[in-house]
Amino acid sequence: MGENEVKIGITGDTHGSKQAIRQVLHAVPPVEYWFHTGDYSQDGRFLVAETKLPLLAVCGNTDPGEEKANVDEFITLAGQRIWLTHGHRYLHGYQVSELAWWARKLEADIVVFGHTHVPLVKWFGDVLLVNPGSPVLPRSEMGATFAVLTVKEGERPEAELYKL
Repeated sequence: MGENEVKIGITGDTHGSKQAIRQVLHAVPPVEYWFHTGDYSQDGRFLVAETKLPLLAVCGNTDPGEEKANVDEFITLAGQRIWLTHGHRYLHGYQVSELAWWARKLEADIVVFGHTHVPLVKWFGDVLLVNPGSPVLPRSEMGATFAVLTVKEGERPEAELYKL
């Protein structure tokens, strides 16, 4: 990884499956950070315990218990403002373009979200939307997936989807 470059492993919609998280950890290339898109954001604790890497997590619509993560988080890495959200409060009829609209309002360059269980890497104008899909309950022909986001100072961010 180059200077001012950050690689972020992204998973979510893990729904309490440590086995699925282990599969992600076995397949992921080297990363320096983790995002969890919710629906068992508590699974992030397992990610941290296994990798010793920093984690940012948000809660989803099925997160149980009292110790829920925030619904939205914002972080700037390598000059890119990233909005991490599960998405359930912003997706009406699963129209992901709504997230791009919100991103512009919230001045985010990248939206990382979950909820749909459908992997996605798509540009909407100058906003990059990234959904890692789900390693345990996939809803696409790609099957079980996760993603890696690469942000580098002064360069266009990139994201790649990985099949398990």
